[in-house]
Amino acid sequence: MSMYFTKEHEWVKVKDGIGAVGISEHAAHELGDVTFVELPKIGAVVKQFAVLGSIESVKAASDIYAPISGKVVKINEILNSSPEIVNESAEDAGWMAWIEIADESELKNLMTSEQYGEYLKTL
Repeated sequence: MSMYFTKEHEWVKVKDGIGAVGISEHAAHELGDVTFVELPKIGAVVKQFAVLGSIESVKAASDIYAPISGKVVKINEILNSSPEIVNESAEDAGWMAWIEIADESELKNLMTSEQYGEYLKTL
């Protein structure tokens, strides 16, 4: 399974044409205690880097951008009642949506884990 990141700190894990999407541990740490996650609707068609949802914390509210284009096929409804899972497990249990990927060639617009690690050092 390959994992890619955006400059806005979203990630996508790709397996069998489906991308699981969430925010990075760095972003979750920066946000502080997450209090609300606005998830996309199942069936929504999203474009790469367009708004997918939003996240609110005690410190700030920010948009979540789709790291890849496609159709939302599943959302993590547990986040509706337990948004703090994003803080506990941002890059695993705190996933937000599964997207049926429209075009895997868009992955080249994203960073690998190594590239993202280097990018974080520049912030």
